[in-house]
Amino acid sequence: MKAGDLVRLKKGSTRVGVMVDTIQKKCWRTHALGVKINWDIVEPEPHAVVMFGDDFLNIPTVDLEVVKK
Repeated sequence: MKAGDLVRLKKGSTRVGVMVDTIQKKCWRTHALGVKINWDIVEPEPHAVVMFGDDFLNIPTVDLEVVKK
């Protein structure tokens, strides 16, 4: 996955966006780590900056799939 790829969420989304950048951010996954947040135990993971129309969203890359390179 790289800048310029068309991407969408893996789970049930038909909305397609353009990936414009990759960043590192921490992401707390409540279903795996519970509701009490402790940022010290979480490592940063790659996130894609995705443009949907005029909006830019930061989405974990594991939650995206490439539609077209």
